[in-house]
Amino acid sequence: MSQGTVLAFDFGLKRTGVASGELEIGVAHPLTTITADNKPARFAAIDRLVKEWQPGLLVVGLPLHPDGAEHDMTRSARNFATALEERFGLPVFLHDERYTSAVVEDEHRTAMRAGVKSAHSIDARAAQLILQGFFDERTTA
Repeated sequence: MSQGTVLAFDFGLKRTGVASGELEIGVAHPLTTITADNKPARFAAIDRLVKEWQPGLLVVGLPLHPDGAEHDMTRSARNFATALEERFGLPVFLHDERYTSAVVEDEHRTAMRAGVKSAHSIDARAAQLILQGFFDERTTA
């Protein structure tokens, strides 16, 4: 698949950041943050997004320790990716999200010190970095 809309998720137990982009141009944009602490509410919000954006594939950030080792959130993200694939019948790719949260939190702190209010949540921005990394990796592969 070389064109079409992609939705990416920075999965969290309480908040899930969402980004969108187009495969053809390979540019990601922060979209929204889903605030839900249970699976039915989270998937109801995702259902609406999938219906609206009609993606051709989905990307889920894969949290790993700096050395690449997996942890509890890694398993949760993998389970979330499997649930997306089963629910929507779309290809779901996992993309290493190491350091995206640190980058976004650093950007947020810098913006706050400069008196700039962030237009997008940290979670949506993290999803954007995950998706942009996915796009960039595809173009260099």
